[in-house]
Amino acid sequence: MTLPETEGWQLTYQGWLPEQQQHREAICVLGNGRFATRGAFEGAAPGDTHYPGTYMAGGYNRRTSTVSGRGVENEDLVNLPNWLCLNFRPAEGDWLDFDTVEWLDYRQTLDLRHGVLTWHLHFRDPAGRETRLTSRRLMHMGDSHLAAIHWELEPVNWTGALHIRSGIDGGVENLGVARYRALETRHLDVLATEFFSDEAVLLRSMTNQSRIDLANAARTRAWQADGRGPEARERVETDAYLGHDLTLQAEPGQPIRVEKVAALYSGRDRAICEPGIDATAAVERAPGFDELLRSHAKAWERYWRGWDVTLHTDNNGDAEEQTVLRLHIFHLLQTTSLHTTDLDVGVPARGLHGEAYRGHIFWDELFILPLLNLHSPEISRALLMYRYRRLPEARRAASAEGLRGAMYPWQSGSSGREETQTLHLNPASGRWLPDDTHRQRHVNAAIAHNIWRYYEVSGDTDFMAFAGAEMILSIAQFWASLATYNPERQRYEIHGVVGPDEFHTRYPDSDTIGLSNNAYTNVMAAWCLHIAEQALEVIGPTPRNELLDRLEIDQAELARWQEIGQRMFIPFHGDGIISQFEGYEQLEELDWAGYRERYGNIQRLDRILEAEGEDINRYQASKQADLLMLFYLFPRQQIESLLAEMGYELDAEAIPRNIAYYEARTSHGSTLSNIVHSWVLARSDRQRSWDLFGNALISDLGDSQGGTTKEGIHLGAMAGTVDLALRGYTGMEPQDGVLWLDPMLPDGLHEVEHKIHYRGHWIHLVINHTRLTLRLEEGPWPPVRIGYRDRIHDLHQGETLELAYER
Repeated sequence: MTLPETEGWQLTYQGWLPEQQQHREAICVLGNGRFATRGAFEGAAPGDTHYPGTYMAGGYNRRTSTVSGRGVENEDLVNLPNWLCLNFRPAEGDWLDFDTVEWLDYRQTLDLRHGVLTWHLHFRDPAGRETRLTSRRLMHMGDSHLAAIHWELEPVNWTGALHIRSGIDGGVENLGVARYRALETRHLDVLATEFFSDEAVLLRSMTNQSRIDLANAARTRAWQADGRGPEARERVETDAYLGHDLTLQAEPGQPIRVEKVAALYSGRDRAICEPGIDATAAVERAPGFDELLRSHAKAWERYWRGWDVTLHTDNNGDAEEQTVLRLHIFHLLQTTSLHTTDLDVGVPARGLHGEAYRGHIFWDELFILPLLNLHSPEISRALLMYRYRRLPEARRAASAEGLRGAMYPWQSGSSGREETQTLHLNPASGRWLPDDTHRQRHVNAAIAHNIWRYYEVSGDTDFMAFAGAEMILSIAQFWASLATYNPERQRYEIHGVVGPDEFHTRYPDSDTIGLSNNAYTNVMAAWCLHIAEQALEVIGPTPRNELLDRLEIDQAELARWQEIGQRMFIPFHGDGIISQFEGYEQLEELDWAGYRERYGNIQRLDRILEAEGEDINRYQASKQADLLMLFYLFPRQQIESLLAEMGYELDAEAIPRNIAYYEARTSHGSTLSNIVHSWVLARSDRQRSWDLFGNALISDLGDSQGGTTKEGIHLGAMAGTVDLALRGYTGMEPQDGVLWLDPMLPDGLHEVEHKIHYRGHWIHLVINHTRLTLRLEEGPWPPVRIGYRDRIHDLHQGETLELAYER
């Protein structure tokens, strides 16, 4: 993988490499939290080289496909009508095709500060005509319905008529993931097309199952070098495409300007009359590209003032870590911006960047919300409301399993039902296999954890009173209902689940799905039962009594929760090693060195072994951190306290042994895995932690998983790298109204500087190897309570607190 050049706020790809183009398109996505468009060039058609795609937050549709004689229903994030369509040709030539021209210069630059994608192109066509073309594109961060393209096109050695074609294509399908193409791919029906002015067109469409009404409008203008408009403009229309052909005169050294402004509206939008009416009005009143760029850049500047994280590292000469960290923040904000607060959506694991995972929402919020909490808590609240609105569906799912409370799905989409597919394709073997990962009940604990962390950072008791506590208590009901009592052990157990690992979904040679006593699941269940009591204390007597009455929870049930939490079974083996699940230590050891020698990249060992006729369930091999998630989510003292309440002792020396044991047995088949391992190693092995941080940082940019990034970036891993720099290496931990700091900067990271939004206050932090400096820039009374070592400091508005740091 050829990496882009990085400099401060820019990524630049040099040279035309068609085999890497779709990867670049995912990295160069532009979006604003409502819509996002892949970084395909405007004139590109979908195929093996290019894949233009536009996606809308919450824009799902379901279709039923036939697989191995069975009907399989899947819900997908829909590829929307292609508004990018813009191309040119000389009167006697062909439309620009990247694969047929000779490249004299190719540069593709993503400007992170201003949210602009630019191409600088110089090429020679088969007839010997040389042309320079500069293209700039934006998806407006202020007005989230608008997008725009600006071209400057200059003939170098030819004269003559030039044709520009601009339009909207509604004949698109979901073809971005090769292994899904055998399934139903058409999700849109074009309803109507309209030339509503001399310069503009409107395409109306609708998703064919979810019935989301969509409207795309576009206005195209062009000017010759002397300011005159096109000599001719003709309409072009087919069943699913409409647009204009513009004719202009081209001369060497006389640049032609083309400007396209598009508007995208849907029936899910608020404060609109009707999508088509609002789309046409938006295009008619939109200013030109330069004015749109000015207001768009100002909107991005407002975000960066609160979001930028500055690193000083060993590599400050090329500032690669700094730029990539900004890239990760950039993509997080393009998926979840302040516009998200007006939408009923969750966070797709692959962003709005492609069709992998069908745009579903998993547990990745666990890695994303901590970052949002400390910068834009209003976005976190909106994302948690997505879960709250789907609480009735989670209750129905639990009831269908004979359980109480709420059982959230492993994969969620529009309605909150379980969207995990029943079959998945192994590309290594070409076989369709059962998908048992829906048994990852730990997603319920992740949601409860997200709610509680949001409250700890924001202090938002109103949210807890009307939504947060109800979700936590409903999840606690579920865990208490799922747990069964083992009289021989005098312990509660949880059976039939799959842990975060995902490689292990059943015991070897067993036909029964699920494992017994996954340690991470059991500890998180016990934590949820414990935190439910604290949630009730937070919301006050009146809402507490009303909530308990509504959920039909009495004091006897609360006492039972406490008993289950204190007597949950946690499996151990060896020298204080917590077993990933009961019986894990009895599995076979894998020949890691042999598999690495034979295959090189063995991140997806499950696929490799299945293609060999083997079963990953037989081996002590994990796709990603499972048990170690506990040390990622909780500081050492808290995890020791949790286990102590359950009657287990875990001394400080046992934690490094557990980390070493599982690191040796993890393939890092998930991009989240390096985040967790780097975090938990930050105190015991700082160099290894820094190396893993580097691996995580480059995972999407370098496409470490061998071709998956082109299908959509891994948003949890991107957010996780930023959170690792912000919270992980600074030891930041909000607890009981105190913001605790306990830095552990690795040698390669000399200083980290950023702002956080904590309980209504904006705090500027600079942490290096000698001191911690905190300045409370603005915020309400009372002061912020800062904990460092064994002392708590009060920090008032306008004050600066400096603390000496000793490793």
